[in-house]
Amino acid sequence: MENNTQVANVQQNKIVSAKDFFSQQNVKQKFEEMLGKRAPQFITSVLQIVASNSLLVNADPTSVYQSAAVAATLDLPLNNSIGFAYIVPYNQSYKDATGAWKKKVVAQFQMGYKGFIQLAQRSGQFKTISASAIHEGELISQNPLMGFEFDFTKRTSDRVIGYAAYFKLLNGFEKTYYMTVEDLTKHGKKFSQTFKTDKGLWADDFDSMATKSVLKLLLSKFAPLSIEMQRATIADQMIIEDADNLKGNYTDNEPLDIETINFQKEQARVIEHINNIKSVEELESFEATATANECYNEFALRMEQLKKEAKNG
Repeated sequence: MENNTQVANVQQNKIVSAKDFFSQQNVKQKFEEMLGKRAPQFITSVLQIVASNSLLVNADPTSVYQSAAVAATLDLPLNNSIGFAYIVPYNQSYKDATGAWKKKVVAQFQMGYKGFIQLAQRSGQFKTISASAIHEGELISQNPLMGFEFDFTKRTSDRVIGYAAYFKLLNGFEKTYYMTVEDLTKHGKKFSQTFKTDKGLWADDFDSMATKSVLKLLLSKFAPLSIEMQRATIADQMIIEDADNLKGNYTDNEPLDIETINFQKEQARVIEHINNIKSVEELESFEATATANECYNEFALRMEQLKKEAKNG
């Protein structure tokens, strides 16, 4: 597949609007490869988002394209009212040819917490998954090792004291992650430059960002991540330069360390290989590699599938 950067190439020093950029035949062809007949509707939704945002109108159209391309590969609609994924404007500092610092508006890809839930459900491994604000009185007990207990009938006020995320897998494994409002505020200020200046999504929609943060941390720490979920975790809040290879920079968010990124990429490769194995014997010989890369659930599910296929022969 042709590299996104090459496909989205624009003549140097030529100012192009997002509408003109997405009208290029090679750009339209790229989205057709990813989305088929849904490509025109998807492109229209991107242009509507840009037109409705005074900052995105002036954003580098290449960065808008790269963010949209990631959403397309994840098959997530870019619709602010749905809340699966977003294209967000960000002021990025850079040095011009003379060495002087300047600013330009670029697009940043952001996942919504509903998008993470959608990808988790799509993976077929989750029995249930949810995230919610926790109000005063609803937290009954908490033990970081043993877990948390909530009773939503015990609310004593509308004051939100924290946020929790929960999932249960089909194999019975379940996990809850909880953070107080104070902890999430510290988290936001630590990893978001715009939060420090009372701007951006943390300031404008603390509830959504807090909900997404506990859910994302729960999934990244404890859940089996499908290839799609790994891509979403890496791409979230990235200013993307190459959507195909997920290259870019984290200007205003918690950057995943390079070791984590490499591990998740290796996991994705191992999961893909597991799903392509055709016999029980071959899968058994791959068990050590699957275990070393923490792909226990994917290994077990594929083994179950192969044994059923062999039995039905």
